[in-house]
Amino acid sequence: MKDGDKPQCVRSVKRKTSDIESSCVSMKSDGSIEPPPTFKDADQQTVRRSQQSSAVTEPISKKMKYDESVNQPQDINESMYPAVSHEDLNKLRSNLKKKFLYLYEGTTKQGNQTLLNEIYTELYITESESGEISNEHEVRQIETQSRRTATEDTAIKCSEIFTALPGEDKPIRTVLTKGVAGIGKTVSVHKFILDWAEGQENQDVQLIFPLPFRELNLMKDRTLSLSDLLHVFFPETKEIEKSSDEYKVLFIFDGLDECRLSLDFQSDVRLCDVSESASVDVLLKNLIVGNLLPSALIWITSRPAAADLIPSECVHRVTEVRGFSDPQKEEYFRKRIRDHSLADSIISHLKSSRSLYIMCHIPVFCWISSTVLEKMLSQAESGEIPKTLTQMYTHFLMAQINIKDMKYNKKDTDKEMVFKLGKLAYEQLEKGNVIFYEEDLRECGIDVTEASVYSGLCTQIFREEFGLNQVKVFCFVHLSVQEHLAALYVHLSCTNNNINVFEPVRKRGLLTRLKDWFLSKQVSLSELHQSAVDKALQSKNGHLDLLLRFLLGLSVKSNQGLLQGLMKQTRGSSESNEETVEYIKKKIRSCRSPKKSINLFHCLNELGDHSLVEEIQQYLNSGTLAEAKLTSVQWSGLVYFLLTLEQMSDVFELNKFIGRENASDKDVRKLLPVIKESRSAHLGGCNITAKGCAALASVLKSNPSNLRELDLSGNKILDLGMKHLSDGLKDSHCKLEKLKLRDCGVTGEGCAALASALRSNPEHLRELDLSGNKLRDSEVKLLSDLKDDPDYKLSELYY
Repeated sequence: MKDGDKPQCVRSVKRKTSDIESSCVSMKSDGSIEPPPTFKDADQQTVRRSQQSSAVTEPISKKMKYDESVNQPQDINESMYPAVSHEDLNKLRSNLKKKFLYLYEGTTKQGNQTLLNEIYTELYITESESGEISNEHEVRQIETQSRRTATEDTAIKCSEIFTALPGEDKPIRTVLTKGVAGIGKTVSVHKFILDWAEGQENQDVQLIFPLPFRELNLMKDRTLSLSDLLHVFFPETKEIEKSSDEYKVLFIFDGLDECRLSLDFQSDVRLCDVSESASVDVLLKNLIVGNLLPSALIWITSRPAAADLIPSECVHRVTEVRGFSDPQKEEYFRKRIRDHSLADSIISHLKSSRSLYIMCHIPVFCWISSTVLEKMLSQAESGEIPKTLTQMYTHFLMAQINIKDMKYNKKDTDKEMVFKLGKLAYEQLEKGNVIFYEEDLRECGIDVTEASVYSGLCTQIFREEFGLNQVKVFCFVHLSVQEHLAALYVHLSCTNNNINVFEPVRKRGLLTRLKDWFLSKQVSLSELHQSAVDKALQSKNGHLDLLLRFLLGLSVKSNQGLLQGLMKQTRGSSESNEETVEYIKKKIRSCRSPKKSINLFHCLNELGDHSLVEEIQQYLNSGTLAEAKLTSVQWSGLVYFLLTLEQMSDVFELNKFIGRENASDKDVRKLLPVIKESRSAHLGGCNITAKGCAALASVLKSNPSNLRELDLSGNKILDLGMKHLSDGLKDSHCKLEKLKLRDCGVTGEGCAALASALRSNPEHLRELDLSGNKLRDSEVKLLSDLKDDPDYKLSELYY
């Protein structure tokens, strides 16, 4: 075939970043989707569509009926889909139903086999502003989400992610769903597919193809067509997808963060023919941007850190899975624990520990907690009930080891195997990997079959290719389990092998190790802990925060007792822990990052030191906090206390903590993390100046920006302060609705800056109070014109 004979859509073109949008499925002026040209001749396409227009526009309820014996849709008019019989369609549904009928909590092959519909608890899913990247440690993100109120967020049901919200009239082709590890993204996908396969939801979709990135990775070296790719994953669809442009098709790509394919959206290869061969990454790219099967729906899930791998132009909706709300947590435990009295006891215990209850936003942590507490709170076992994260995860680890011992009778290998798994966890954590392959295990001295015995700790996904040729992918059941094992490896390296893994390798050369051996120099736990604290504080995104909490918690007596079988000797004493506590308090004094300070307080909690928080609580209970002269450590303790309250108030009033006459810009800066999480901040008459306004502007620009009402009345913010605030108000993240600036010394210059900010971001501010300021008529008119303009939300203006 000559070049001129090639189909027009299969070509190579050099493309710039700005060209990406043109290759994505575009929108017409009326809001409908305008797909790129398909691979068939335009005249043929016109004839085909005219012949079938009545069938395509018919509602699905008219096209399908159900055979009650199998609960599967049956094709009434087979002439609609000449290449496919209803048996082919039903076979796909039936196979997907079998695959997703059960939920295997924790592992894919073992664990409690539970009907998904019996235990599934609807997750809290909301529409998100963007798919932008988040490098922050996921536990930090969970703790932030746990403080958000749901008052203004519209919840989206999992089954309705392709349905526009009330008042919206936009077609949705591609949905990106983001959420931290273990938050429930994959289970939501399974529930969506199961409901469809059982004929319950989304029956306007005829075909669903779930293609997890974890399994697509195993195809990265293959060259094949989209049809061939579907044959590999879904052999029963050999005939179906040949005419898949006749159907409403949904492709689900789960786990973008696990993708090891090179998704190059600036690739110069453009494919429109489902039978044209290319590498898998090129196929996926063309499918996502809409060159291949432009009418197909696309659903992609990802952890936040990888969410920006898909260009925003190619995504029509971004949703965020926030896990369980507080009522949903209780619903889950009552579904999972059939003994209602025991379920109530578990819920009550978890509520008694704020750090544990916050983590219950993650469904996987709920499973871990119920696994541990179901036994410990029953009459079958006794002992200290876990009150910290380290205690919970250590109990979980030992429970899984005991299950393995009973099943395989290999207790003598526990110490060696757990150490190897810990080494794998630590080294992969350092590299930022949450999935790994056989070569990664071999590098840590782990035999693949040996690792499968510890299936409560590692989960395997098998993809069978070329008959008996199997490829295995490994991961820990959750990132937090990987971090706990990594911390255990660090701890055991010290107690068993006298090694501080945080020391640079060059410091521990052969001569150093020989010298340490001859002198029997022992690495103390306090030295190890101080190294760990320093390294965690150096991390920009806090990726070692949870490892540090676990490491410190492992030195506590209760956890040492649990780990006796894994250690050559018990190491740890109250004296060394006291040294660590003092070192942490020293670091809190000098730490300028509120987030890092908060994690250090979590570390103190793991070590059982609550002295600073108790001091703050006494001040608050006695009402003497306003008169007290707090130290820098106590200020950090106040922030930690307020952010970890079970019911954090939506309204922040500065004068409750510091008397009005004593308040200043410094106090605003110290309490900025609390203001950032509040919906309403009352800072009237608190001696705030332009410096304080500059700090508040950072709150208005934060993502997400929670503040909806700000009262600065009676402060001398003047025009300079107004310019700082305007800088925050014009930011696209700012959602402020009410701004009170009575008697703030604002004049024309500040008023002009405010008007300019509102023109830049007109969608939110609806109430503005500038009474008591010296404004001239011409300056007031700037704002009055905005109030009268229907394009602006401003509806109440006082001057």
